Amino acid sequence: MPHLSDRVISITGLEDDGWEIFNLAREMKLNGKEIVELTIGEHDDTTHSLILEAMNQSARNGNTGYASVPGTSALRKEVANRVQRRTGVYTSASNVIITPGGQAGLFAAHVALANQGDTGLIIDPFYATYPTTLRSAGLNLRTVKTNPEENFIPSPEELDAKAKGAKTLLINSPNNPTGMIYDDHTLLAISKVAIKNDLWIISDEVYDTQIWEGKHISIRSFTDMENRTAVIGSMSKSHAMTGSRLGWIVAPEQVIEKLADLACNTNYGVAGFIQDAGLYALTQMPEIEAIVAEPFKRRRKIAQKIIREFPSVKICPSLGGMYLMLDIRESGLNGIEFSKALLNAKNIAVMPGESFGTSSAGHIRVAMTVSDDIFEYATRTICSFASNFVCSTN
Repeated sequence: MPHLSDRVISITGLEDDGWEIFNLAREMKLNGKEIVELTIGEHDDTTHSLILEAMNQSARNGNTGYASVPGTSALRKEVANRVQRRTGVYTSASNVIITPGGQAGLFAAHVALANQGDTGLIIDPFYATYPTTLRSAGLNLRTVKTNPEENFIPSPEELDAKAKGAKTLLINSPNNPTGMIYDDHTLLAISKVAIKNDLWIISDEVYDTQIWEGKHISIRSFTDMENRTAVIGSMSKSHAMTGSRLGWIVAPEQVIEKLADLACNTNYGVAGFIQDAGLYALTQMPEIEAIVAEPFKRRRKIAQKIIREFPSVKICPSLGGMYLMLDIRESGLNGIEFSKALLNAKNIAVMPGESFGTSSAGHIRVAMTVSDDIFEYATRTICSFASNFVCSTN
């Protein structure tokens, strides 16, 4: 049998891909166990019925053939309008390409903005697919470490030191897994590093509608950053359309032109009836983003109240997004050990901090994606479980 390519073999690298607990929980469910899954960002409420009706109507009207590869003109214009309203930066349809979800956008952006063998930077902790995305695009990975005592905000000194010789820097705010939002001070520091070191910034902003404290700021809006930034957006989190695979990249026009060439040779665009549903959601349902976000805002408050009762468990500020990052280091276990023990003892599945890098070791990420009563039970159980380990070691 001929050999597989080195590229596909090396996608996950030598380390674990971070999905062990998730896969374990799914296997237990298949074997009949009732598991509370707090692992991935899958809304407990499904896509709104009106969006599905728009999708269905578009398909029944015959919009099931090949759609325009860069995206329909109407949707690209509406995404551009949305971005311009939120950032104040002039944005036209020629700055937008529609992609099959944010993940496809991340891959395409790295292929377009760096050569094979170039170095790409990611900030640790990072979303679990970031390392594999960069490797898939042929980049060498370099991580920028952060400190939990500094709320996982990258320092300008560490960024600058790691930027030497790099080509891209991938940032994510609101951040998955930590829930941190980069303020204007942090983004200004990042922009200075990017300009000094001639970096492309790939800014993952898929959680920009889930803001609990502060405000979302796009680095594309900073001076001299518009022409060195590619923004990744998606309707997966903002509109509970995860399975529809509808996202976009906003970038300089010449980048979008080449991304369209790439799309012709990879996914050949997004189905027209899905794009029509997205357009309907963006234009006819202005309240839907707040409706989708509200349960996570509410559950964050539930968790904050519970966690105050357990001094040995600490919560990161979690200013945005649908996750909580909990510090369970006082239990004496690392995140992987704790998550496995929790799953086996309590049938509750969370993601270990180590799934997202080394900076978040000794933490767990909890997705706020179950009903309020189950979430309250699970949060209290997690905190009690961690406290019992602390008590047993004292």
